Amino acid sequence: MGLPPSRRFPRVVTTCAVLVVLGTALLGAATAAPTANAAHTVQFGLTDDAWLTYGPSGTVASRVATLKSLGVKVVRYTLDWNVIAKNRPAAGANPNDPAYDWTDDDTVLDALHAARITVVLQLLGTPSWANGGRGSNYAPTSASTFGNFAKAAALRYPWVTHWLIWNEPNQVRWLRPTTPAVYTSRLLNPAYAAIHATIRGALVGGGVTAPRGVTGGVSPVAWIAGMRAAHAHLDAYAHDPYPLDPKLESPLAGGCTHCLTITMATIGKLVTLVDRDFPAAQIWLTEYGYQTNPPDDLLGVSPALQARYIGEAAYQAYRTPKVTMLIQFLYRDEPTLSRFQSGLVTVGNVKKPAYDAFQIPLDELSRSGSTVSLWGQLRAPAGTTSVRLERLVGKRWTTITVVHAKSGGFFSARVRAPAKAWVRVVDGTLVGAEIQIA
Repeated sequence: MGLPPSRRFPRVVTTCAVLVVLGTALLGAATAAPTANAAHTVQFGLTDDAWLTYGPSGTVASRVATLKSLGVKVVRYTLDWNVIAKNRPAAGANPNDPAYDWTDDDTVLDALHAARITVVLQLLGTPSWANGGRGSNYAPTSASTFGNFAKAAALRYPWVTHWLIWNEPNQVRWLRPTTPAVYTSRLLNPAYAAIHATIRGALVGGGVTAPRGVTGGVSPVAWIAGMRAAHAHLDAYAHDPYPLDPKLESPLAGGCTHCLTITMATIGKLVTLVDRDFPAAQIWLTEYGYQTNPPDDLLGVSPALQARYIGEAAYQAYRTPKVTMLIQFLYRDEPTLSRFQSGLVTVGNVKKPAYDAFQIPLDELSRSGSTVSLWGQLRAPAGTTSVRLERLVGKRWTTITVVHAKSGGFFSARVRAPAKAWVRVVDGTLVGAEIQIA
């Protein structure tokens, strides 16, 4: 897929595989229809602890301001027990115990709180003193130690109402022993009890599963059933619905419906399972993104396709029952190529098309002849509710209609645009990502 003349992003090498992906994604978008009981209160946010805490430039306050200007409503941030409590505290439930060091976390969380950005606080990582001298991915030997840490964190940050317990515990690299019973009994339930006893109205997310268990792990389908059997307590089931093969799967199409995996394209599986085992729970999609090529020519898609997928993923979350949160990973590409290159900006801080797409996501729902149905959202705080939909004609952008956003900034429109036309949304001085009509 090419880029329109107005896009000033570095040249993209587009492979045949990416073109096949685009065709599949557009087919999914064309057949998608809103679900009657969709969670229209869904919040969209971002997670990038390393960039938010350490830079590479500016201050924590300035980086939080960047997120605010993007329209980020919620930030997932991790409290690393292994770092905060390197030595055993004498009073583990007391946040003022001298063994605790909250310095970096206070700086970030205070800035987010001052900016009135909702924080989802994730608790992760076992200190060696709590698990017999093993690595931080080994569960504590006693449930009370983690429960005490959760109590201390809740007392330290009583204004935080959204909490996550661990990260992708169904994979061995994040939790050993890798069983839902261990996760539930030693981590989730002790933390749930401690947080609810401390913060009125708190919501605790459990599961936080990866889309597949990989070697030695447990599929999310089996993990959910195992948590139910272990009598898990949670207010939301959290899941990271990454594609299994980013070059063959879009947020709307290409997922394996008969597998024990759960991706964004097969999110209906998650709804069915959560309805069955935790019917009162919300669904939080706590980590999601597509890497780009450049720089990742193995797993990356083109920057234009990444931008399109941000709109498709937003629509998928918007229309899916029980889903109330979707978190983008990351803001900035990680400097090591073997890590994640799913940021809205490059490692050199060059904005990708995804940056504009996050501010104003846009998705093509269907096309009949030259009539196209579009859906989108105004996220960035431009202070307007009426925006222009534009089409590229020759080398000039021409207004084709004015749309009015509803509650939450969501909008929809039917416009005239032929196949292969480029369209975009303009909200005052903000210009959203450009997508090409199928």
